[in-house]
Amino acid sequence: MKQIYLDHASTTPVRTEVLEAMLPYFSEEFGNPSSIYPLGQEASDAVAAARKTLASIIGASPREVFFTSGGTESDNWAIKGFARAHASKGHHIITSAIEHHAVFHTCKALERDGFEVTYLPVDEHGLVRPEDFEAAIRPDTILATIMFANNEIGTIEPIGALAAIAHEHGVSFHTDAVQAFGHEPIDVNELGIDMLSASAHKLYGPKGVGMLYVRKGIKLENLIDGGQQERGKRATTENVAGIVGFARAAELACAEMVPEHDRQLALRDHAIRRILAEIPHAKLNGSWKERLANNVNFSFEFIEGEGMLLQLAARGICVSSGSACTSGSLDPSHVLLAIGLPHEIAHGSLRLTLGRSTTQQDVDFAIDSLKATLENLRMMSPLYEDFKQGKVESVIERLAADGFPYTS
Repeated sequence: MKQIYLDHASTTPVRTEVLEAMLPYFSEEFGNPSSIYPLGQEASDAVAAARKTLASIIGASPREVFFTSGGTESDNWAIKGFARAHASKGHHIITSAIEHHAVFHTCKALERDGFEVTYLPVDEHGLVRPEDFEAAIRPDTILATIMFANNEIGTIEPIGALAAIAHEHGVSFHTDAVQAFGHEPIDVNELGIDMLSASAHKLYGPKGVGMLYVRKGIKLENLIDGGQQERGKRATTENVAGIVGFARAAELACAEMVPEHDRQLALRDHAIRRILAEIPHAKLNGSWKERLANNVNFSFEFIEGEGMLLQLAARGICVSSGSACTSGSLDPSHVLLAIGLPHEIAHGSLRLTLGRSTTQQDVDFAIDSLKATLENLRMMSPLYEDFKQGKVESVIERLAADGFPYTS
């Protein structure tokens, strides 16, 4: 049975060119970058070259880029490190209600330490309103952390406008750009970003390596203490092979960004139009316009998401119901609840995320399979039978009547 992988927001396969760049650093170039002899210095040079490459992609200085184990560590370090370093100036942080759990749970941890956090609401598309953001700023606000693009519904936030507002009030600005880095153009100076988190495995690089951009002058407490690696800011021997792979993956992604973005955008819109035209009781989640080019997220009425995923998996289709980090949870997505979906609709969500290998044939096969799967599940649904008999109303029809967009 053919496997169709449509979960690229969860992770991506390592590109052949990336693996080839990494392989020497597992074997003949295995030196520790902290060692002073040539084998160690060759590894140190490779890390420095990777740092320079990644910095150039976002318009930063190499000294502003620090390597981590991934996006989650980068988010934790940025938020906790900044909050603790600036606690004497204030204890208030602003974030959004739809952040990845790497940010959401980090903010909750800081609340237990005495910090106050405002979780901004979003509109029905998942967008933070700049006026809400500005209204939430207080004299004791020290940091705002708003994701660049949402990992579940793909909505791209107005980062430049939000960062400008933050700076007008003397507030530093961090963004979790894990889903956007390598897929959307990012210039930290143009956008006014003070800290940025990214991860290699979302753009065909290896798992277990990420980066944190920290603008010169921003002070952070260390998250990991020990040796003097990363200029004394993050202890532990550098993952040289992973770092080299990250830089190579980012380099390739940026070189191909425009044509690949346009190709995936066409496939995405084709998928959205087919689902809205051919599958009843469906709702597109998130903004259609301000959206990652590879993201399709729908809710379907009268079914449970787990059954849908299992039946699609049996047909060889790899998709998810939301964030890969919460796929084992029975709770509905906090993102879908935040954009106003009721529980029964949020439970029937499906996320398809396209990649470099995705073809229109793959998309069409997946949608044909989805149609058959939903018909099968609805045939077994007592709630759907009650709807057909007029005993219950369609929640999606009610949402459409209330002005929610993109429903069928």
